[in-house]
Amino acid sequence: MEYLEDGEQQSTPIWAIFSDLMAALVGILVLILVWVIGVQLELSQSLEEEKAKREAEEQRRIALEQALEDPLTKGLVTFHNGRIGISGNVLFELNSDQLQADGVEVLEALITPLQTYLTQHPELLMISGFTDDLPMHSGNRYQDNWGLSAQRALTVTRTLIELGLPNDRVFAAAFGPHHPAVPNIDSESRAQNRRVEISTVPLAPQSPATAEAEAGSG
Repeated sequence: MEYLEDGEQQSTPIWAIFSDLMAALVGILVLILVWVIGVQLELSQSLEEEKAKREAEEQRRIALEQALEDPLTKGLVTFHNGRIGISGNVLFELNSDQLQADGVEVLEALITPLQTYLTQHPELLMISGFTDDLPMHSGNRYQDNWGLSAQRALTVTRTLIELGLPNDRVFAAAFGPHHPAVPNIDSESRAQNRRVEISTVPLAPQSPATAEAEAGSG
């Protein structure tokens, strides 16, 4: 009898085991709840950041469009998805990289709006050259459309700098026959694809080390 009584005293009551299990379950549920709340807060923050980014991009687009009101009204350029488009036929003769007089006038009309925009926004201007899909004529100084589009972009970039844009806020890019505005199916569509576009690019923030180095070199 003494042995049985000792065994009964040593056994753990069932309610105590159940209590421990419930405590563990509650702890797990609390951890899951905290994790879910954390994920929701992170998603909410990401959505807010994305919303703010889109709003900022839309404001920049509106500001650029307002700055270009005069050349847009005169039909000198187009403006679509934040990109300024200039017809290659206005800027250059076919397969040429030399600016025509009409092309110079268009660029002159863009200088003041672009200067105003750059003053108000810490961004760069990317000057992109595009061609149609036809190969170069034999005897042309360029082997392919890449070379022609690159030189046209450089020509426009250098002209804009000569006209007054800061040279550290403008750069050239070449796309050749790639990324056409419309499918190359006839002479009219190919004329649309021979173009130069000006688009804005965010200016990367300088690291403290870079800023100090530039300040020291000055």
